[in-house]
Amino acid sequence: MISRVLVPMDDSDHAEQALEYALENYPDAEITVLHVVGVPSMMMGDAVGLSLADDLEEAADTRAEPVIERAREVATDRDREIETVVGIGHPARNIIDRADDYDAVVIGSHGEDWRRATHRFLVGNVAETVSKRASVPVTIVH
Repeated sequence: MISRVLVPMDDSDHAEQALEYALENYPDAEITVLHVVGVPSMMMGDAVGLSLADDLEEAADTRAEPVIERAREVATDRDREIETVVGIGHPARNIIDRADDYDAVVIGSHGEDWRRATHRFLVGNVAETVSKRASVPVTIVH
Protein backbone atom coordinates (compact mmCIF):
# COMPACT_ATOMS: atom_id res chain seq x y z
CA MET A 1 0.00 0.00 0.00
CA ILE A 2 1.28 3.45 -0.85
CA SER A 3 1.09 5.72 2.16
CA ARG A 4 3.79 8.32 1.40
CA VAL A 5 4.29 9.99 -2.00
CA LEU A 6 7.02 12.46 -2.99
CA VAL A 7 6.07 15.02 -5.64
CA PRO A 8 9.00 17.13 -6.88
CA MET A 9 7.80 20.49 -8.20
CA ASP A 10 9.19 23.43 -10.06
CA ASP A 11 7.05 26.16 -11.61
CA SER A 12 6.11 24.14 -14.71
CA ASP A 13 2.65 23.02 -15.76
CA HIS A 14 3.83 19.41 -15.84
CA ALA A 15 4.87 19.60 -12.21
CA GLU A 16 1.46 20.96 -11.23
CA GLN A 17 -0.19 18.15 -13.22
CA ALA A 18 1.96 15.64 -11.32
CA LEU A 19 0.71 17.03 -8.01
CA GLU A 20 -2.89 16.88 -9.22
CA TYR A 21 -2.33 13.28 -10.30
CA ALA A 22 -0.87 12.32 -6.92
CA LEU A 23 -3.69 13.99 -5.00
CA GLU A 24 -6.35 12.26 -7.12
CA ASN A 25 -4.77 8.81 -7.31
CA TYR A 26 -3.47 8.53 -3.76
CA PRO A 27 -6.36 9.91 -1.70
CA ASP A 28 -5.21 8.30 1.55
CA ALA A 29 -1.48 8.92 1.15
CA GLU A 30 0.62 11.63 2.74
CA ILE A 31 1.81 13.85 -0.12
CA THR A 32 5.09 15.72 0.22
CA VAL A 33 6.00 18.41 -2.29
CA LEU A 34 9.72 18.95 -2.80
CA HIS A 35 11.15 22.00 -4.52
CA VAL A 36 14.88 21.91 -5.16
CA VAL A 37 16.80 25.16 -5.47
CA GLY A 38 20.04 24.68 -7.39
CA VAL A 39 23.39 25.55 -5.92
CA PRO A 40 25.72 27.93 -7.74
CA SER A 41 27.71 26.43 -10.59
CA MET A 42 29.02 27.40 -14.02
CA MET A 43 25.88 25.96 -15.67
CA MET A 44 23.25 27.26 -13.27
CA GLY A 45 23.42 31.03 -13.61
CA ASP A 46 20.13 31.68 -11.82
CA ALA A 47 21.43 29.99 -8.67
CA VAL A 48 24.55 32.15 -8.45
CA GLY A 49 22.59 34.71 -6.42
CA LEU A 50 22.28 32.14 -3.63
CA SER A 51 26.01 32.29 -3.07
CA LEU A 52 25.67 35.97 -2.15
CA ALA A 53 23.08 35.28 0.56
CA ASP A 54 24.07 35.40 4.20
CA ASP A 55 21.83 32.42 4.99
CA LEU A 56 21.70 29.87 2.16
CA GLU A 57 18.71 27.97 3.57
CA GLU A 58 16.70 31.13 4.10
CA ALA A 59 17.50 32.29 0.56
CA ALA A 60 16.45 28.88 -0.81
CA ASP A 61 13.17 29.02 1.13
CA THR A 62 12.49 32.50 -0.27
CA ARG A 63 13.14 31.29 -3.84
CA ALA A 64 10.95 28.25 -3.31
CA GLU A 65 8.00 30.12 -1.82
CA PRO A 66 6.08 30.78 -5.08
CA VAL A 67 6.22 27.08 -6.02
CA ILE A 68 5.34 25.93 -2.50
CA GLU A 69 2.47 28.40 -2.32
CA ARG A 70 1.08 27.18 -5.65
CA ALA A 71 1.32 23.57 -4.44
CA ARG A 72 -0.66 24.48 -1.31
CA GLU A 73 -3.32 26.16 -3.47
CA VAL A 74 -3.67 23.05 -5.64
CA ALA A 75 -4.03 20.87 -2.54
CA THR A 76 -6.51 23.23 -0.89
CA ASP A 77 -8.64 23.24 -4.06
CA ARG A 78 -8.92 19.47 -3.60
CA ASP A 79 -9.54 19.63 0.17
CA ARG A 80 -6.18 18.03 0.90
CA GLU A 81 -3.21 18.95 3.01
CA ILE A 82 0.37 18.46 1.91
CA GLU A 83 3.78 18.53 3.49
CA THR A 84 6.44 20.69 1.86
CA VAL A 85 10.21 20.60 1.85
CA VAL A 86 12.89 22.65 0.13
CA GLY A 87 16.08 21.03 -1.06
CA ILE A 88 19.33 22.63 -2.17
CA GLY A 89 21.48 21.14 -4.90
CA HIS A 90 21.01 19.19 -8.10
CA PRO A 91 17.30 18.33 -8.51
CA ALA A 92 17.65 14.71 -9.68
CA ARG A 93 20.20 13.83 -7.02
CA ASN A 94 18.10 15.49 -4.32
CA ILE A 95 14.98 13.58 -5.36
CA ILE A 96 16.80 10.25 -5.63
CA ASP A 97 18.41 10.71 -2.22
CA ARG A 98 15.00 11.38 -0.61
CA ALA A 99 13.07 8.66 -2.48
CA ASP A 100 13.95 5.95 0.06
CA ASP A 101 11.72 7.71 2.60
CA TYR A 102 8.64 7.35 0.36
CA ASP A 103 6.62 4.59 -1.26
CA ALA A 104 6.47 6.31 -4.66
CA VAL A 105 7.55 9.39 -6.60
CA VAL A 106 5.19 11.25 -8.95
CA ILE A 107 7.01 13.69 -11.21
CA GLY A 108 6.15 15.86 -14.21
CA SER A 109 7.65 14.82 -17.53
CA HIS A 110 9.41 18.12 -18.11
CA GLY A 111 10.48 20.87 -15.79
CA GLU A 112 10.77 24.59 -16.28
CA ASP A 113 13.89 24.30 -18.49
CA TRP A 114 12.73 21.50 -20.82
CA ARG A 115 12.74 23.73 -23.93
CA ARG A 116 16.36 24.71 -23.53
CA ALA A 117 18.26 22.02 -25.42
CA THR A 118 21.59 23.03 -23.90
CA HIS A 119 20.14 22.68 -20.41
CA ARG A 120 18.84 19.19 -21.16
CA PHE A 121 22.12 18.15 -22.79
CA LEU A 122 24.28 19.44 -19.93
CA VAL A 123 22.10 18.61 -16.95
CA GLY A 124 19.92 15.78 -18.28
CA ASN A 125 16.20 15.27 -17.93
CA VAL A 126 15.35 15.10 -14.23
CA ALA A 127 12.32 12.85 -14.66
CA GLU A 128 14.27 10.40 -16.80
CA THR A 129 17.17 10.28 -14.34
CA VAL A 130 14.86 9.81 -11.35
CA SER A 131 12.93 7.04 -13.08
CA LYS A 132 16.13 5.15 -13.82
CA ARG A 133 17.78 5.56 -10.42
CA ALA A 134 15.11 5.87 -7.74
CA SER A 135 14.67 2.94 -5.38
CA VAL A 136 10.86 3.25 -5.42
CA PRO A 137 8.26 3.25 -8.21
CA VAL A 138 8.20 6.47 -10.25
CA THR A 139 5.20 7.75 -12.14
CA ILE A 140 5.95 10.32 -14.85
CA VAL A 141 2.97 12.53 -15.62
CA HIS A 142 2.75 14.08 -19.11
